[in-house]
Amino acid sequence: MQVGFSTNAFREYQLEDAIEAIADAGYDGVELLLDEPHLYPPNATGSERDRVAEVLERHDIAVSNGNAFMLTAIEGFHHPSYIEPDADDRQKRVDYTLAALETAADLGLPHISIEPGGPIPEGKSREWAMDVFVDSLEQIVPAAEERGVDLLIEPEPDLLIETSDQFLALLERVDSDRIGCNFDAGHFYCVGEDPAELVDPLWEHTSHYHLEDIPADRTHEHTRLGDGAMDIDAFLGELEERGYDGFVTVELYPYEETPIETAREAMAFLEERGWA
Repeated sequence: MQVGFSTNAFREYQLEDAIEAIADAGYDGVELLLDEPHLYPPNATGSERDRVAEVLERHDIAVSNGNAFMLTAIEGFHHPSYIEPDADDRQKRVDYTLAALETAADLGLPHISIEPGGPIPEGKSREWAMDVFVDSLEQIVPAAEERGVDLLIEPEPDLLIETSDQFLALLERVDSDRIGCNFDAGHFYCVGEDPAELVDPLWEHTSHYHLEDIPADRTHEHTRLGDGAMDIDAFLGELEERGYDGFVTVELYPYEETPIETAREAMAFLEERGWA
């Protein structure tokens, strides 16, 4: 398998510097944050995209994924979401995702990861939220199909889609081969699932994996590899046994004050165990 590191830990750095640091730490790939302060699709010019491609080539590093989950350029990590009560707010997320698909296609990326609906609004039912999320996806799927870029939904604690069963149920409502899973091992661990046991049932739907550690109480807190309670070896062992040769991207965005050291520590952890 190949190992990447996400630039969302480098929000205090310019994107070019983040790419260089991740390449210097020995990673095969870099996950591009498609948000400010890095490459925000609605404002990204052709010359900016060309510059990113040139930097990637110069450092001989691939792109593991386009991260179109965070949206701090407008409001925050989770808002505006695909299931906001206000239709205009929902449209902001939809329009952003359409722009992210265009940027991904221009850079030759096979997929982008997106939020799993969003927090269910107060006073709204789960059924309403699912209907609205499906409606939002149906606005986006034609563009994904036209551009040849997959939309990888990333289940997350406290958002509409949290569990593997909820993700699989959603797939039954959206008729497109371009919808897949961004399998975040820590997120599944937080909601009481075993990431190693989920590799098989989600295998055919998963094009990319996120990795971080999680505390023993399963709090949704992305923790340095080895500092939490997850059985990382068991999870990666399942991928290796299946001959997975795609990317596992380390996502440690809380460590924006020490991203270079954190990236290097994560690589050392993986190398020590023979995963990198």
